[in-house]
Order: sequence, then structure tokens, then C-alpha cells
Amino acid sequence: MPAADNESPVTGRTSADPEPRIASASAADRYHNRELSWLAFNTRVLEEAANREHPLLERLRFLSISGSNLDEFVMVRVAGLVGQERRGIEELSIDGRTPTQQLSAIHAELSVLLERQSHEWSRLHGELTEAGVEVLGDERQDPETARWLKRYFRETLQPVITPQAIDPAHPFPFVHNRGMGILFALQRDDDSEQVLQMVLVPQSLPRFIRLPDIPGSGTEGTDGAPDAQPVTARYISIERLLRRHGDVLFAGFSVQSSCVFRVLRDSDIEIEEEAEDLVRFYRTAIQRRRRGTIILLEVSGDLSPSAESVLREHLGLDDMRVHAADGLIGFEALAELVETDRPDLKFEPYTPRYPERIAQHDGDCFAAIREKEFIVHHPYESFEVVVDFLKQAARDPDVVAIKQTLYRAGTQSSVVSALIAAAEAGKAVTAVVELKARFDEEQNLLWASQLESAGVQVIYGFVDWKTHAKVSMVVRRERSGDGDGDGDAGASGYRTYCHFGTGNYHPVNARIYTDLSFFTDDPKAARDAGKLFNFITGYVKPERTELLSISPANLREQLTACIDREIENAKGGRPSGIWAKMNSLTDQAIIDKLYEASAAGVRAELVIRGICCLRAGVEGLSENIEVRSIIGRFLEHSRIYVFANGATLPSAKARVYISSADLMGRNLDRRVEVLVPLRNRTIHDQVLEQVMQANLLDTARSWRAQPDGSYGRVESGEKLFDVHRYFMTNPSLSGRGSALVSGEDVPRLSLSQGS
Repeated sequence: MPAADNESPVTGRTSADPEPRIASASAADRYHNRELSWLAFNTRVLEEAANREHPLLERLRFLSISGSNLDEFVMVRVAGLVGQERRGIEELSIDGRTPTQQLSAIHAELSVLLERQSHEWSRLHGELTEAGVEVLGDERQDPETARWLKRYFRETLQPVITPQAIDPAHPFPFVHNRGMGILFALQRDDDSEQVLQMVLVPQSLPRFIRLPDIPGSGTEGTDGAPDAQPVTARYISIERLLRRHGDVLFAGFSVQSSCVFRVLRDSDIEIEEEAEDLVRFYRTAIQRRRRGTIILLEVSGDLSPSAESVLREHLGLDDMRVHAADGLIGFEALAELVETDRPDLKFEPYTPRYPERIAQHDGDCFAAIREKEFIVHHPYESFEVVVDFLKQAARDPDVVAIKQTLYRAGTQSSVVSALIAAAEAGKAVTAVVELKARFDEEQNLLWASQLESAGVQVIYGFVDWKTHAKVSMVVRRERSGDGDGDGDAGASGYRTYCHFGTGNYHPVNARIYTDLSFFTDDPKAARDAGKLFNFITGYVKPERTELLSISPANLREQLTACIDREIENAKGGRPSGIWAKMNSLTDQAIIDKLYEASAAGVRAELVIRGICCLRAGVEGLSENIEVRSIIGRFLEHSRIYVFANGATLPSAKARVYISSADLMGRNLDRRVEVLVPLRNRTIHDQVLEQVMQANLLDTARSWRAQPDGSYGRVESGEKLFDVHRYFMTNPSLSGRGSALVSGEDVPRLSLSQGS
């Protein structure tokens, strides 16, 4: 679940406006602070760790996610504000706060959130032990376990670590970002001299070491036979193992005290306008990131006066925030424990469906799209259809060209493999690889190198803007009349097949992110997609488009015009309404336009998973706006925008769009994004009357925003509706082909429905 990018106006680093924006006196009454709204979102994520409706290891996963989210927030968002404060920049946030005021409020909330993480870990730790997943502490172990721990320490860990005395002859070692160290306060046995030693925890080893399992004893079942019990899986954290064997590591010394510390550094990468070679710049910048300014120090254990003095001197403790914890620090590492082979403590496995339409065409994606465009709903329907689309293009002798955007592709990308295969088969392949995808820069550089080696034309896009659009284009030689290219029915020509997505071409994320994949051979979409790629590769701005809206050219204007139309309809006494689903809403102009719509009587129902700077339900400002957030098994990621268009929602007249863009200034003004209208009736109704309505109906995973920025769980009443469970058990429509018995008819959800 990522934090915001460095283009945000709050960071003051690459603002599109040269002059700082001055917020009005009523800014705090009109808007929520962006950073505090994000912290509220991560609090909702953490709440799921306490939700007993989830299996135990899945609750642990939520705790791990909250830890990972918080790390990124500190390394990017807090780091940006610290940088502003140090440089004396006084640019105000959307709610009228200076960087210093924001940092004060953030750190107050940050301390609470860190304490809650510790509390949840303490509770989960006890429940895990009862369930047979044990994480050892400082308690005395039985002789066999103690011998195993000592042997592992001597044979595996001790050869890897390098203890270092901290004195004038041994400078304090560098601690990498997210790096962890242990300070030991020692006393030499022969002369009682006080010595301070440090051990850096090796990042190349697992954070949690698994001990030999203890077989379950079994209990007698109703038929008299023993029921097999799961083995007890035992772990110990690497830092606890190191501290436990301090006497072995430092022979001839007595350990007086020890403490674990962890640092988070500024990890943002600022683009230099004069950078002549983006690839070389990013390779260097990735190295610099590891040495960024320390923003947060976490400490756990006995911090002796001498150890505190050393940390203050060498890490600049006076200039950074310090969090003292009683136990574990670095909660993101708990993801290692989630991988324990205990299916009884996890969600039931789910296998995505494959669209029947393609199966009915013997796996021919192009034939299925020619018959009728369709949309695929991930993760409920398999991302393999996207991979198969590209694989088929790679091996099809009639495909002449492929163009593809790549923002995040993962570490083992079948999409990249398909592009390489296509290039090696002699097709003209263009890949737009975005180097500025935060924390994926290094992986994307690797993919770019491999693609170039295979003969793919690799483009890195703009220096200042990110290419965030999710688009594939496949140009195929076909014969008119049969569309298959294997007969003489007519003259040959070219047909372009397009894929537009709301999420990344990332096969792993596609298993847990809810996104939409739209396949079409609409010539208008093809021509607009061609203009999009020309814009990225040759800076040819798309002055006019037939179907798509593209940022930063006209996407903002299109959305604003749609809202204005709803305002006009409401003022004219005609039906109006807005439904929207996104990850974040921070853009002031869009928020103000929604306030204007609310004042005109337009009802807006918004599903916003993460950040929301709009104040919902405020009398006289936004009483017609409701905001809810859905947090659950899957990560809500799709962007959908719906406008009533003079009819009561839901309606066949409604304008329905999908997009790669959230409603943030960075997406609308400083990124390349696409907004795609859905005009096919089945697809239109599927997205409107299934996807959007199910999100609005949800009572099992939803939180409702309050005027003060807090969130409360939606009351389920007598009817409980789980949007994730609904889509896991109800096939979507447009890709079903003849499996949809009644053809165009779409099962309709009602906003008063529950299950």
C-alpha cells in the first residue's frame, strides 16, 4: 500500500507552481490534512490486525502491512517535510499548516500508531503461541533448544557478523536505511573497564530464524482415533538471538546491557532538471538513497547512558525523532512469519476464474476481442488473460508491432518475458519503462537493460512527469472479411487491439489488488492510444482525442466538465449524482468542485481507500457527500468515475469511466494518465451495476468518514454484505460469452440489498 510520490505539492520539491500557494483562513474548516489523513488510513489497516473475523496469520499480515506502510511514509512524506523545515520553506498544506506544524501533528499521531502496533503484536504473539506458531523471547529454554540456538549462532550467525568497538580507533559504522544494529555495554573481566561494542544485524539473513519443529501430540477424536495436531513452528528473531549470546560473542567480557536500534532515512529521489542521462542518474541516486538523512530512530532494550551518548553523537539524535519501544521494532518483517505453512490460519485459497469468452475461442484473445470488447475484474478473474494477450501477440506471425507501458512489473515478470519474445521474433516492440516508480527504480532499470538487449525500443518518458498510464497496443495484419488473416476474403489491412488497465502490469500484485482490465479493438481507442505513445516517445502533445482523455492534456478538464454537468442538471431540477472509486482524493480544485456540486444538491458517493482531504458530511459545505473506505482481504485499487447524466443512478444513461488516475494534483497535472469511457452496454452495466454498487453496498469491510476526519465502521444492521466475498462467488459478466444465458441482461444489485 504505497505512500505519495515526490511530485506532491506538500513536499515542495518539484512543485509545478513556482510560488507557494497561500491557503485561505478557512482552509482547516474546508480540508483535511493530507498526511494526517494517510495516518488515519494506516490506522484502519492496523485495525484489521485486531479483527477476529480474519484468520490469525492474516491478522499478522495486516500488522506487517501497517509497518511497511509506516516505514515508507516516514522515508518519503515525513522526510519531505523535514527537508522543507530545514531549508526554511514555509509553503502551506491544503489545510493551511506550515511544515513545522504538520511535523508536530504527525509525530503525535505517529507515536500513537507505533504504540498500537506494539500492542497488537503483543496480543497476536500470545495467540500465535497458543495456535502453535511460537516466537521465542528471553525466557529460559529447555536444554535441547538452548543447545540448538547456540550451535546455530556459532555455525551460521557468528561467521557473518562483525563486532566493532566504538572508540576513537574504530569509527561508528554506517547504518543503511532500514538497517538495524545492537549496542552492547560491556565490562572487561580482568580490569573492569567499560567498553561499548556494536553489531550490525546482517540484512542478507532472515529476520526470523526457524527452529526445529515440535510435532503435535494429537488428541482422540470421536471415533477413537487420534486427530493429528499441527506441529509447533518455532522462531526467534535474529536480534534476540544475537543479544542472547552476547557472552559467547564477547568472551572475556560481561554484558551489562544491550539495546537494538533501527534507522529510517530520507529515501526520496529528486529529479535534477539538468540530468542528461536518466539511467545513469537513477543508478547513482539509488546508491545515494541508502545514505539519506536519518528521519526516525527506533530503539528497543536497555539504552545505557554511554550507548545513548554514542547514538546522539554519531546519528544526530538531537535533530531526529526517536521512538522507544518495549519489544519488537520493524514490524514489516513479520511478513516472514505469515509464510508459515499453516493453511488453517490463513484465508481459504482462492483461484481466479479465467474469462469464458477466450476459452470459447480456443484461447484466441484477438478473436474474443473482435467478437465483442470485454472487461476483466482482477483478482476475481485471472491476470493471466493479460499475459496471454501479450504472449499470443509475441508468437502470432501477423502481429507487426507492440507498444507497452511498464510502471511496476514485479521481480519475475511474464509481461516482460512476452515483450522480449516478441522482439526476438522480429516484431517492432516499444516499451515505456518508468524509472521514477518509487522503490521499483532498481528493478525497472534491470528490466530496461534486458529489454534493450533483446531489441526492444526502450523509452524512459519524461524527466519531470511519470508515465502512470496502463496501456498495451498490439497492431496485427488482418484481411477484411474474415479478420483472421488466413484466407483471401479481402484486402489486407491492420487492426489494433488495446488493453487499458487501472492497475500495473504486475502479476503478483494482480492476485490481491482489485483492478479492471479493458480489452477493445475500437479504432478510436487505437488512434488515441497511438497519440498517447507519440506523446511519451516524441513529446507530440495530443491536442485532440476521439475517445480517451489524457493527462496532463485534458483529463482534468473532462472530469471537471462532467461534474459541471451534474451541477447544471441539479440546478435545473433534473436527476443528478456522482459515484466514484479511487485510492486518494487530494486535489483542491476537484474538492472545491465537489463542494460546489453538493451545494447545488448533487449527491456524491465516494469510495476512497486511502487519503481523503475532502471533509464529508459537513453542514453547509458537503452534506450531500459521503465518503467510505474499504479495507479487507483484497486491496481496493481500481479507479472508476460515474456521472448520472440527467438520470437517476444507476442508469443506462450514466457516463462511466475507468482510469489509471486518482484525483490528486500529481495525477492530473504531472503524470501521463488515461481516462477511458465505457460505452459497450454489458461492460457499462457490469462496472456500474455490479462493481460500483457492490462497493456502495458493502457493510462488512467499509469505514465511513466523519466530518472531523475520523472513520467509523459502517453499521451492518441485519444485512451483512461483503464486497470481496460477493465477487469471489459471483462471476462477472462481459467476459462470460455464451455462459451468460440471457445475453445482454445483467444481474442487478440494489442499494437496499444485502446478503
